[in-house]
Amino acid sequence: MAAVVARKLILTYVDSLRTDMLWRTVEEGRAPTLSALIERGALVEDCVSSFPSVTPVACAELATGEGADGHWIGGMDWYHRLERRYVEYGSSLEASRAFGIFRSLYDLVYNMNLAHLNPGVETLFERLDDAGLRTACTPFLIYRGRHRHQVSLEGLLRRAVDATRLKFRHHTWGPRELFYGDLYSSRELPCKATSIPGARDEYSACCAAELVKAGEFDFLLLSLPDNDNYSHRLGPEATVESIAKVDECLARVVEAGGGLDRFLAEHALIVVADHAQTEVRRGLPLTELLGREWSVLRPSESDPERAQLAVSPTARAAHVYLLPAPGRRAAPDAVGEALNAIEGVDLVCRIETAEGEPVLRDEPGAPAPGAWAVVERRGAVLRFRPGAEASDLRGARWAVEGDLAALEATVDDATLSSETYPDPLARVWSALNSPHAGDFVLSLAPGYEAVDWGGVSHAGGGSHGALHAGDSLGPLLFVGCGPDDAIGRPQWALRDIAPVVYDHFGLR
Repeated sequence: MAAVVARKLILTYVDSLRTDMLWRTVEEGRAPTLSALIERGALVEDCVSSFPSVTPVACAELATGEGADGHWIGGMDWYHRLERRYVEYGSSLEASRAFGIFRSLYDLVYNMNLAHLNPGVETLFERLDDAGLRTACTPFLIYRGRHRHQVSLEGLLRRAVDATRLKFRHHTWGPRELFYGDLYSSRELPCKATSIPGARDEYSACCAAELVKAGEFDFLLLSLPDNDNYSHRLGPEATVESIAKVDECLARVVEAGGGLDRFLAEHALIVVADHAQTEVRRGLPLTELLGREWSVLRPSESDPERAQLAVSPTARAAHVYLLPAPGRRAAPDAVGEALNAIEGVDLVCRIETAEGEPVLRDEPGAPAPGAWAVVERRGAVLRFRPGAEASDLRGARWAVEGDLAALEATVDDATLSSETYPDPLARVWSALNSPHAGDFVLSLAPGYEAVDWGGVSHAGGGSHGALHAGDSLGPLLFVGCGPDDAIGRPQWALRDIAPVVYDHFGLR
């Protein structure tokens, strides 16, 4: 299908942006560009993130329009059943060191896009590339497209590679214009590349401004990730400062387009958060607690065949895998009982067969048809699967059995909803049916974050990952595309954005 290009479209992603903090920054007069865009656009204040609500999962949903069961990226850390190893995308520098810095780098930059992301689904870049549109992207986790790019190590990464004598020579496939800090640059720009967390927004804004000046794109994904780092360190209540810097970056891009009026005459804009953040008071050492009863696979295990569990902390969520240890396999009921007894674990989610038996997955893949998703919370148990008895706010229909208190849900006029856990059925179903999901998927209670494999948590700061509304709801702003107002749909989610992009270019 041939694309229709009315106005260029810039999809701006702001990591960990909370709606209340956006409004606070606007009210304090520190976000004049965002304020002007809100006045001219349609602001959705409660767009629902993925589950787990962490950046790799959310970015994959944003870029494909699919949940984790469709795009296959399940967390910051997960266990690869076929390769029999953990995949660690960089929960912390210490966690990356535990698995090997360059192993984590390969997984994050190269494997996530070209091996882990479902090859059967299209990204925004692939779909738009195929329609003949000029695509572009500043550093964003999911960038897979139709154009081949050579690696060009610069700055800190080049010094690290030279010092260790390791080789990173993989080319990759991305949008027509790809700018990925120290690794990939499709053309020379007067922008100082950096891969240091907390110092990347300026580079992204510089690249975007240069592209706007040149006018050589139809679709640009502008990634502004530094707000996440700021919130992790200082807590979400301190993010007025980092949101003000986001506004400065947007102002730079708008100015490159000739000022707001001229910019909006030539460009449509979407601004979206991948998730929010909540305060973290305590780190939860899941691996240590489960290791008291079972043998837990460690990053550098000398005898991995004997491990009974693999544990993948993913911020305020986690995957727990039952490994096929010969003669010593952990009993599902015992592990589930132990997980439900841990202080700080809010929801314990799993899959059961139609007959109510635990589903054990020794290879990647979704459970058999007819399986039920099960959520346990403080003794309340809820089972559900696609059906016809009740609908959710997005119109999907479900068969539901058990205690709605497990998700603090209500059913009104045959519509199930929960203020505490937004879009709960679809998000839990998607997480559990992802081919790399654990046998148990956990959502942690407010105030808790799973300690990662580097021994790190963000206690004293902020984090995200849980099914809880505080982690999951962020702003979604449309200017010059999408809906005319924010009230036409009961519930927006990240997976709705790709269809809006396609509609803008006449591709649906």
